Amino acid sequence: MILRKGVNIELNSEAIYRVNTPKKWVALTFDIGWGGTVAPKVLEILRKHDVRHATFFLSGPVIEKRPYLARVIAKNGYEIGSHGYLHENFTEHSKQWIRSQVRLAEKVLKSSTGTSPNLIRTPNGDMNAAVIRQLSGMGYRTIHWSVDSLDWKNPGVATIVRNVVSKAGAGDIILLHASDSAKQTAAALPRIIRTLRLKGLKMVSVTQLLRSAKRVT
Repeated sequence: MILRKGVNIELNSEAIYRVNTPKKWVALTFDIGWGGTVAPKVLEILRKHDVRHATFFLSGPVIEKRPYLARVIAKNGYEIGSHGYLHENFTEHSKQWIRSQVRLAEKVLKSSTGTSPNLIRTPNGDMNAAVIRQLSGMGYRTIHWSVDSLDWKNPGVATIVRNVVSKAGAGDIILLHASDSAKQTAAALPRIIRTLRLKGLKMVSVTQLLRSAKRVT
């Protein structure tokens, strides 16, 4: 079962915030809404620190301009999810607009990587029940987060690290950014990785975390 704000719910019926798992696993996730400077730094840090699993949510225009970025992420074995096309709130648009945006992003990602995503994180995390139902009907699991680094605010490396490691525990989905606006994420990441490991937590992809979920019969 999936845990949403402390409540067990069915897998695709609502957004997934964290996972009720017996394993000491957390999912590192990175949103990329624009730019191509920070992402390679993040990838290099993950490689250097032997983090083999993470999930990147990519916006369509980023990949249209830099298709190699999606290919490098995939080549390194990291999971790729959709972050939509235009970085606009889904709840402010029609169902037709949402469908066209998601399908357009899907086309761009498939063109770059050869595969279509089945995970999505809506831009700004903006969603409601109607949006989630629509995305589910399109074959997507909507992924939110339970631990927010707030790295996009550039509050300082120490603050970003504290925002993550003080709250992260088994089953959590951690939100980070690899957009160029997140200027301090790369500097904070090594300390985050080391401290999570000191806490006995293993970093996995969102899909791995989902597969480890407890089932109630």
